[in-house]
Amino acid sequence: MSPRHGPSVTLTAQSPTTSGSAGATCGDRPAPGSVGFEGRSDEAGGELSGIEDGKKPSFRARIEEKATLRRSYRVGVAVLGGLVLAAGVIMIPYPGPGWLVVFAGLAILATEFHWARRVLTFARGKYDAWTDWLGRQPLLVRLAVLALTGLVVVATLYLLNAFYLVASLVGLGRWTWLQSPFFA
Repeated sequence: MSPRHGPSVTLTAQSPTTSGSAGATCGDRPAPGSVGFEGRSDEAGGELSGIEDGKKPSFRARIEEKATLRRSYRVGVAVLGGLVLAAGVIMIPYPGPGWLVVFAGLAILATEFHWARRVLTFARGKYDAWTDWLGRQPLLVRLAVLALTGLVVVATLYLLNAFYLVASLVGLGRWTWLQSPFFA
């Protein structure tokens, strides 16, 4: 027993399908040191480094030691991942890293939640299938998709009053036809 960390607990990694009881939810994990804790992996299926004699516990193991800290960490991951995911969804129609940010948000969420890992795997597959399909299409179809994407961008900028804002900055505020109906 280490005076600083209490009794030593060694965690071994197993696949997510064999760890824990069937139908366990995120709140059903036993506390470290209790019966049933050994052989557990984290919610997303990653390995949890255990505390070995004489070694400092890993970051993940220290979080898992305290239920309050574990719950706070999960809430923080959920908030951060959700914000990144929402920003990515907003950026999808615009030129730039929209899909990259969506996948980054899902990856952040997937560190703690099984459902996010499944959604990430599914979304990556669909994205790859879409880009493969689009690459096989004739030039006319690819140009139509590009035009539709451009139309979505222009419509969004109009509805967010971006055109009128720029017009008023350059002295064309009298062009009220550029003003969004939401900001009239």
